[in-house]
Amino acid sequence: MVLGFILANTLYKRAISDKIRDLATHFPAVVLTGARQTGKTTVLTGLFPRHSYVSLDVPADAALAEEDPDAFLRKYPPPVLIDEVQYAPKLFRHLKVAIDRQRSLNGQFILTGSQKFTLMKGVADSLAGRCGLLELETLSVAELGHDLQEALKARGAAGVLCRGFYPQLWVDRGLAHVDFYRSYLATYIERDVRQILNIGSLRDFDRFMRVCAARTAQLVNRTEIAKDVGVSPKTISEWLSVLHASNQIVLLEPYFTNPGKRLVKSPKLYLSDCGLAAYLLGLTPETLAGSSHGGALWETFVLGELRKALPLRLPEASLWFYRDQQNEVDFVLAHGGALYLADAKLKENPTERDFGSLVKVGSSLKNARAPYFVLGAGAGFPAGPSREVASGFAMQTFLDGLSGA
Repeated sequence: MVLGFILANTLYKRAISDKIRDLATHFPAVVLTGARQTGKTTVLTGLFPRHSYVSLDVPADAALAEEDPDAFLRKYPPPVLIDEVQYAPKLFRHLKVAIDRQRSLNGQFILTGSQKFTLMKGVADSLAGRCGLLELETLSVAELGHDLQEALKARGAAGVLCRGFYPQLWVDRGLAHVDFYRSYLATYIERDVRQILNIGSLRDFDRFMRVCAARTAQLVNRTEIAKDVGVSPKTISEWLSVLHASNQIVLLEPYFTNPGKRLVKSPKLYLSDCGLAAYLLGLTPETLAGSSHGGALWETFVLGELRKALPLRLPEASLWFYRDQQNEVDFVLAHGGALYLADAKLKENPTERDFGSLVKVGSSLKNARAPYFVLGAGAGFPAGPSREVASGFAMQTFLDGLSGA
């Protein structure tokens, strides 16, 4: 698996690399978060080859960092890359002291973490103002480049969506995605879930994840999820927090003209990677087309592409969804005082009817700007006055068009 990540970093230049390098010239520490196996370690060891390396996934090193942080920092002095730093919460205060001794030296501590609970608390308490913070997603369409286009020709959109975008799946083309995700989930539950939660039944948590996959791209309803899983709504809230903290789900908040109302409305739940969602749903490229989950899986993919591209292309933009009693818009992108509306449709040739909600909502929002977009599975084309089809497989082109608007 490690070899796969090394090859992935060689084959696919990660778009975030330049931003990481830039932050390391301005901050004493850089913190890179992200789900397991998105390639954090590989990216950072490639960018900082002269830094020493230590992983707190190794119990002995984690114990030393937690029980005797000063001895740990003597053993691994800066510049150093510390992997999975959340396993030693007491280390953060000592990192602050070490940084403050030589505050003018930047890029001395490069840290990774796959659990946000402890990690972000340590950053907030000890490293505020001393670190640059970034998140690494799975591979994007733009990063895959020609390989993605070849995969679309060979497998179609359904095959790509079911495979997902974890680096190992694109480096090792012979690896069955079912085998990868089975191993991934076992590792995730063993390493992360067990350490955060005292779960009586791992079967219940496995069922919970499958229920979340069935509800990807839907409003969060903790009561209904609790009924499906057979546990209490309070337990579901705790488990959702764990999935969110370990970067397995995304919670997209609703857009309202009155910002104060956002806090009392439900977010939409998305799995972070469409391939993991497809695996949990038992979907294959052959069954996806006829599945009632096909549209939700495509919307999950499109959100992933937006999340990967926005921080680098339009870092000042914010992303929401819109829903009222009559209409819903999948994505509301706020940028430069304007609102851009887009729906995700798993179609190669969307029609005028697919713009119905977009036009109605756009006419009711003060700062909505035409054209309205449908993000489809084929090539982009003008679809009529104030209507445009854009390709969900060409997100950078879509966003570059907005940045020039």
